[in-house]
Amino acid sequence: MAGFTGKNILVLGGSRGIGAAIVRRFAGDGGAVAFTYAGSKDAAEALATQTGAEAIRTDSADRGALVATVADRGALDILVVNAGALVLGDPLTLDPDAVDRMIDVNVRAPYHAAVEAARRMNGNGRIIVIGSVNGDRMPFAGGAAYALTKSAVQGMVRGLARDFGGRGITVNAIQPGPTDSDMNPADGPMAEQMHSFMAIKRHARTDEIAQLAAFIAGPHGAMITGSLQTIDGGFGA
Repeated sequence: MAGFTGKNILVLGGSRGIGAAIVRRFAGDGGAVAFTYAGSKDAAEALATQTGAEAIRTDSADRGALVATVADRGALDILVVNAGALVLGDPLTLDPDAVDRMIDVNVRAPYHAAVEAARRMNGNGRIIVIGSVNGDRMPFAGGAAYALTKSAVQGMVRGLARDFGGRGITVNAIQPGPTDSDMNPADGPMAEQMHSFMAIKRHARTDEIAQLAAFIAGPHGAMITGSLQTIDGGFGA
């Protein structure tokens, strides 16, 4: 792993879980890191104090605010889109507004953020979107809308990789399986069911996802683009 000293890095959705681990990884390797948060002000401020990163309150569902935040960072070297929403349940009874907000956060926000970043991004820049193995496989009922958003990310990164490849900008998705976080704790009520689908029967750690992000964002990732980097312990095997 090479250091990220001098790199201008923005992590969208960085206050908790996978996003916070990515902030720590890049900041610890010398990057000039900023990250956004929506509702977790205390966690964001604590992380900023611990890492020296800049915390910026931005709702990823608000396209105007999101685009302005990306534009304000200037010429980015690395953009990581981690902000995500999860809505599960019977599609006949789910709140349509909650589903639409999830689509805004999980699909529209990554697209508009990536496009805005690419306007100013340095050559050989990196765009990484945190997707999900559920873009490939949805093994239980109630996840149709969520899986829809993560499958959309797959098509988006493939297309943008073509659009930006001439400038040496790579666009990739990382697809975690069950990962120990507030959204999906390793001791949560669905853990046993999830582990039953896996070859390695445990949740991933958030730092394991961050290590993969650092590899893709570093010099070894220069020829990795349009890819779906699955890290799921065999959940989708």
